[in-house]
Amino acid sequence: MAEEVMDGSKQRKIMVAVDESEESMYALSWALDFLFVQTKDTLILLHAQPLPRVYTATDGTGYIFTYDIMQSMEKYQKNITENVLEKAKRICTGKNVCVESRVGVGDARDVICEEAEKVGADLVVIGSHGYGALKRAFLGSVSDYCAHIGKCPVLIVKHPKK
Repeated sequence: MAEEVMDGSKQRKIMVAVDESEESMYALSWALDFLFVQTKDTLILLHAQPLPRVYTATDGTGYIFTYDIMQSMEKYQKNITENVLEKAKRICTGKNVCVESRVGVGDARDVICEEAEKVGADLVVIGSHGYGALKRAFLGSVSDYCAHIGKCPVLIVKHPKK
């Protein structure tokens, strides 16, 4: 967890989960504005890539997915990840904070909890999509899952209504 620095203050590791949503970028901006008061702190940007889809020889329509198509789908996912992290790093520009980035593959809920434990995060920041009860019941809530299962505090940042 927090390590002691030479002057006796604590160095914190704050992980912010980022994806292509406006809510996650707002959570990142909010964290930079309100949490990073010490330049000793480390910001860890985490993007969770979905697991590669596993296809049978044919999909329901009878099309065969060739190696080229599979490669194309993987390249597309890699581009999304690079764009998300690039946008997040741009938001961090000029904020005088040490930034690291990580990419995990799998369900976002599991990736966030596992990576936070792996790096010894002191806090995880997650943006709220603001789903209603019905949508949350069907889709599940990443932030709710992490708040209950995660081993460190989780801060859920709600994007203000327009």
